[in-house]
Amino acid sequence: MKASEAGAGQRTLTKADIVTSVRELTGLSWGEASGLVESLLEAMKETLQAGDSLKISAFGSFLVRVKRARRGRNPQTSEQITITPRRVLTFKPSLVFRQALNRAHGHE
Repeated sequence: MKASEAGAGQRTLTKADIVTSVRELTGLSWGEASGLVESLLEAMKETLQAGDSLKISAFGSFLVRVKRARRGRNPQTSEQITITPRRVLTFKPSLVFRQALNRAHGHE
């Protein structure tokens, strides 16, 4: 899978990169591969928006966590504020993925 350059030593994997990879691996047309990727991403979004966790075997888990309201401070004015409750998305890589990541960089 190719990734677009985003800076010194950093790369950004775009949706177009994923579609291109799917096309190369499956032989699907651009439209079919694009539809497949869009459907996958939409299913992932719907699952997470519903507050459910999403687990992809040998890759990792996406978890929706609820952060409660809390006191905070505006760093510019030092004014005390209440930070509203919100949902945040976290990712926890699987053991298999963590091991592969470390092997790829000679850290095992």
